[in-house]
Amino acid sequence: MLIQTDEKKMDSSEKINNLISNLEKAIIGKRECLKLVVAGLIARGHILIEDVPGVGKTTLARALAKSLDCKFRRIQFTPDMLPSDIIGISVFQQENGDFSFRKGPIFSNIVLADEINRATPRTQSSLLEAMNDYQVSVDGITYQLPNPFVVMATQNPVEFEGTFPLPESQLDRFLLRVSIGYPTIDDEAKVMTGYSFKNIVDELTPVLKPEDVISLQNDAENILISESLVQYILNISDMTRKSELIELGVSPRGNLAFYKAVKAYALVEGRNYCIPDDIKKLTVPVLAHRIIPKGSGLYGDTENSSKILKDILSSIPVPE
Repeated sequence: MLIQTDEKKMDSSEKINNLISNLEKAIIGKRECLKLVVAGLIARGHILIEDVPGVGKTTLARALAKSLDCKFRRIQFTPDMLPSDIIGISVFQQENGDFSFRKGPIFSNIVLADEINRATPRTQSSLLEAMNDYQVSVDGITYQLPNPFVVMATQNPVEFEGTFPLPESQLDRFLLRVSIGYPTIDDEAKVMTGYSFKNIVDELTPVLKPEDVISLQNDAENILISESLVQYILNISDMTRKSELIELGVSPRGNLAFYKAVKAYALVEGRNYCIPDDIKKLTVPVLAHRIIPKGSGLYGDTENSSKILKDILSSIPVPE
């Protein structure tokens, strides 16, 4: 495995710091959350933002797209939405007597699936191929999605009426589940006193280009992770499979996501190697939505999942 040069490391760190600083202009006081989102982007993953209304979920997705000079589309999920509303549809052309494919909003770099759990399972499933294989198939023809490609989905963890919970197979395709949370009083005061009738996202200027994102993603692949840390990841996931408190443990796909996210987070922190704290930091965001505690309700229990994972972390020796 290649070791990055200091010059390359500085270049990557500068890009990441510029991106996070730009995002902080729109999302104040949530640097740790922004670092997780950027790590998800670098790890070529998709992100589920689970939080109450009004804390900036949509703003975060728009700010990320604007900061990257990427094509952005927002899809408002509703119960009457069809898969063709997302993927696209073949339209008959009378002039040549043939069908042509009109691409849907999924053909964007950053796709915001707003309130994803309000769409029916049939519509939700239309995202599976795109999220897993970065392509969509229509009428026997496969279309590649743009690079980079990230789905940022939102859902309200409180309001369940008229919603369709995401199945485990779809949750497993989200690399990270993050929560923005309420701001502190001081940060909320900054938001209020700095308020303008102009949309803050519209005032943002791009700090990176799509090719910069691809470069960072390639850099993350070269981050060093020791055998002891790989074993640490495996021990954590193995405990989720053996725990008497868990009905469904972490899948091999979840392990691979964990591995990729840890390497990307080390890059976000400005290092070309991973440390145990990276794994501790990522355990809940990467794994909590992938396990099902015994006795959890229809919508799962992310709070209980987080507690169980923290208990597992405390019971496993940390590599030196």
